[in-house]
Amino acid sequence: MNPISASPHKAVISWLLTGCILIYIMVVIGCLTRLTHSGLSITDWSFMGSVPPLNEQMWQQRFEKYQASPEFEKVNSNMTLKEFKPIFMWEYVHRMTGRLMMYVFAFGFIWFLLKKKIKKDMWPQLVLLFLLGAMQAVIGWWMVYSGLQQKPAVSHYRLATHLMSAFTLFAFTFWFALKLIHPRGEVLASEPKKMKGPAIVFFVVLILQIIYGAFTAGYVEGDAAKIRPGHIFNTWPKMGEEWVAPQVSMKPTFTENILENASGIQFMHRTIALLVVILVCMLWYRAGRLNLNKQQQFGVSLLIYGVTVQFLLGVFTLIYNVPVVLGALHQTGAFFLFAASIYLLFHLFNKKSV
Repeated sequence: MNPISASPHKAVISWLLTGCILIYIMVVIGCLTRLTHSGLSITDWSFMGSVPPLNEQMWQQRFEKYQASPEFEKVNSNMTLKEFKPIFMWEYVHRMTGRLMMYVFAFGFIWFLLKKKIKKDMWPQLVLLFLLGAMQAVIGWWMVYSGLQQKPAVSHYRLATHLMSAFTLFAFTFWFALKLIHPRGEVLASEPKKMKGPAIVFFVVLILQIIYGAFTAGYVEGDAAKIRPGHIFNTWPKMGEEWVAPQVSMKPTFTENILENASGIQFMHRTIALLVVILVCMLWYRAGRLNLNKQQQFGVSLLIYGVTVQFLLGVFTLIYNVPVVLGALHQTGAFFLFAASIYLLFHLFNKKSV
């Protein structure tokens, strides 16, 4: 029997999973917005949203606002209205998807509250969920606002913070849904203890890799040339002609090289990718020697296939200089791996699962 259909919280579970899907869509659209350099095309902020330009006069008004921004003045001064329209629409769709997500969570909560579907023990988790959602919106505003000031670029730190806040919101929402789908008090899991440590290590390294993926996609603070780390050394497995390019250690300190040096950031992203592959192989080996239940086995399988596809996507994204389609697929792969890790961890730590 489908555990969702059998659950007394079927409607709440569907609501939470819908939220998970919307967060995923939001992340993908955000990726496309970044890849098309659209994130700074809307220079004002309306909490409730606004209608898109419906005629040439409205388009011209929007374009004039953009022309007053630092990005237009310093980067896109030759841009025409025709070229402006697609970047505006990407950012518009990104913001409206965020608002749709807000409406789904808010109206869904009100509906379940009126229908008395919200149980007492759900309240702490729901409060935290809404706080995380609000934090994600504020961080998004904080990130975009920074690029509308004197320097028309978003720091890689802010980009990574925005991405990880979205992943955190997804993780919490997905875990909440899984708790309702698989309540404690079912069949005791078989041998999860020996998998817990390796799974946690894999998850921590995966998070670090996702952060470095955001660093690789963003502009390094203080980089006068404004070169994104993902657009240099577009060769693999070597960085140009060297295994470790000399530019990796061009800054005076180790911390600066791994956090504020474009070449060093790309080197870290490459290196952690290999570590992720090694760790998933260790998980695979460990899982094969234990008597895991079907959910745990499925979680490990998702990670094995996911890492394989993601690694290949990463290589092709690099050597083809980050085309939009491959860049979006690569970020989708990261999201899939993150979700699979949450799924596996839940079924390792949920003491009683099918």
